[in-house]
Amino acid sequence: MPDPVVWFNPSCSKCRTAQGILTDHGIDATYLDYLHQPPAVEELRRVLEMLGATDPRAIARTGEPLWRELQLDGATGDEIIAALAAPPGLIERPIG
Repeated sequence: MPDPVVWFNPSCSKCRTAQGILTDHGIDATYLDYLHQPPAVEELRRVLEMLGATDPRAIARTGEPLWRELQLDGATGDEIIAALAAPPGLIERPIG
């Protein structure tokens, strides 16, 4: 089985904590710096499906100023997924 992939921001303390937990449990993972390699819309949809989530808000940083700036509170799921794909700073992390 391939290593799990974790969407990761190396400057995020939660990401580093998750990395430490995985390492402590002997779990090898591939860490994808999603800010520099943003996921495509299709990948975002796949991850939502894997998580059993139907609302992309489940993986969104809805408290960020950019969320308000883009006026995403009333947005459709498709609009939110597009916003998560570019710029990817609205993606909650880590996701693995």
